[in-house]
Amino acid sequence: MHILVVNDVFLPYMLRSVVSPPSDSVSSLSFSPKANYLVATSWDNQVRCWEITKSGTTVGSVGKASIAHDQPVLCSAWKDDGTTVFSGGCDKQVKMWPLLSGGQPVTVAMHDAPVKEVAWIPEMNLLVSGSWDKTLRYWDLRQANPVHTQQLPERCYALTVRHPLMVVGTADRNLIVFNLQNPQVQLISNMGRVMRLHVLFYLNAIKKKKIDFDST
Repeated sequence: MHILVVNDVFLPYMLRSVVSPPSDSVSSLSFSPKANYLVATSWDNQVRCWEITKSGTTVGSVGKASIAHDQPVLCSAWKDDGTTVFSGGCDKQVKMWPLLSGGQPVTVAMHDAPVKEVAWIPEMNLLVSGSWDKTLRYWDLRQANPVHTQQLPERCYALTVRHPLMVVGTADRNLIVFNLQNPQVQLISNMGRVMRLHVLFYLNAIKKKKIDFDST
């Protein structure tokens, strides 16, 4: 399987495949928020990291490191300081990899089914993981057990965070919106109203006025 890196000036001959690409399908890609490091997870059970380089019009890659899970890896996310990578997969666990320090990965989260999504929430200093066991779990990395478990109506297939909002996509074709300032409460799960809610929530954050969600 190939991962292609494209220069910011698009020309066909600028396409470059990374060195030592995964040997099976790529399941997620994640750039470091602090440097030109790219992490890819794959169905070959591996998490790989490359440094993406650019010299003039030439884009290249340098393999930095890799770790293994026991089963296919489905997701990855960086910590906001760019030092650490989280990965989750079909072995039902989330590993924390202190990549830049050269440390060994440790298991920091567990589920009862494959882990499909992970995200670091710097504003809360928490990791959130979404699984096919139909739960979201919030993790304080100093503790072995989740600080909160949120039941979902179906398997988690997608997750994105823009604090104070988190949106979760589930196997029953729902988008569920959570206010991370009160994550136990599900705000809305109707797809037709999500965009209006998104706009209203940010207007509320700016104006600091109460929103009547029942009127939306």
